[in-house]
Amino acid sequence: MKRSSSSGAAPWSPSRAFRTLRPWLLLALAASPPYLMAQDVAPDALTAQMQQVRELATSGQRQLAIKRYTALLAEHPGNSDLLLARGRTYAWDGQYDAAEGDLRTVVQNNPGYADAWSALGDLYRWSNHPQQAADAYSHWVELAPQDAAARIARGRALRDAGQFAAARTDFDAAAARGADAGEVASLQQSLLPRITSPDSTTVDGYRWGATASWDHTGFSGSRQDWNDADLSLRRYFSRGSLALELLRADHFGSSNTAWALDGYVPLWSRAYANVRYQHGPSNGVLPQQAWRMEAFQGVGRGWELSASIDHLHFSSDTDFYGIGVGRYVGNWYARYKLQYVPGVGSGSWSQRLVVRNYYRGDADDYLELSISSGRSTDVARFGSVVRNSNAAIGIAWAHYFSPHWGFKLGAGYANDDGGYDERRLWLALYSRW
Repeated sequence: MKRSSSSGAAPWSPSRAFRTLRPWLLLALAASPPYLMAQDVAPDALTAQMQQVRELATSGQRQLAIKRYTALLAEHPGNSDLLLARGRTYAWDGQYDAAEGDLRTVVQNNPGYADAWSALGDLYRWSNHPQQAADAYSHWVELAPQDAAARIARGRALRDAGQFAAARTDFDAAAARGADAGEVASLQQSLLPRITSPDSTTVDGYRWGATASWDHTGFSGSRQDWNDADLSLRRYFSRGSLALELLRADHFGSSNTAWALDGYVPLWSRAYANVRYQHGPSNGVLPQQAWRMEAFQGVGRGWELSASIDHLHFSSDTDFYGIGVGRYVGNWYARYKLQYVPGVGSGSWSQRLVVRNYYRGDADDYLELSISSGRSTDVARFGSVVRNSNAAIGIAWAHYFSPHWGFKLGAGYANDDGGYDERRLWLALYSRW
């Protein structure tokens, strides 16, 4: 028979004693100094190693960092964090193919890894693949819909791809999610078309555009008036455009026609080119052949540089070489261009300044002032004449009165060195669909 205690209490046991003492032990631990408590968990060894290697990469020792990441991957094969880190470092070093391999592996194995999609988008944007960058950033946006940085990143890529309306939507969304107001304003301004290249990209999803223009020049004295007309049909692509033009010039009582192809092509990030070829009559007021190439490069915040070559062939050849610089400030845009014609002595230089105000804050409506002097100030106008003006001034108003229809109306005056005063009027009608 079991012996009971004289007091009648339950028999002692270790588990019962621990339950009795546990509250007191917890209070004692809570009151103990930090050094008496369990030490903070030391950083994971791999995390610490990755931090050391990242410091190598960000300090410029990218090749060494890549070797260290590769060694760690041999110990931890398939680790997404290591592949992401090495992929980013490859991209920083310009090794885009290797970077794509690492980052693609990460997103395929872990499609919910937002940082990996962000890094993949950066890679494609840096390597001048804006549409692929936008696609990668779209995954980032889906995974982090309230992240303003994701919207800005995709907006930049869409802008580089020529999808201005979609880019504007992303920039607006970033502003609504707390992005810096000044940064968003600068990005929105970057969507305004360059003054020399309104046809370089599609406008708000339109794929076709047509223009009909008429230009009249009256002269002082007995010199006959000039009349010029132009019809063009332009096809816009996701990046760039191509137009077929029919031109007619009536000068000195003689009329000629010509046709031309005028295209805009993307080059690399924030760069594109205008390439044009015109074919005219064997002799007359229009050149037999004319071609031009002008390249544009965006730099900094709101700046654009350009360089151009124009070639006209009548009975002999004339070449024009130009450089230009443009700048946005708010809704204002100004561009200065200097041109040189070899072999014509003191009349070989021309200068042109154009200032625009986008008074409604969009890309369609603006007021324009132009001032110029020197040889070939209006070589872009039909490529038909080589002129030398002492001074010229012009004003113009462009306005879209509906989403599909617009016009540009202008007037100008020039004092030609041949002793004639010129008075110009021009009108252009625009349609897009």
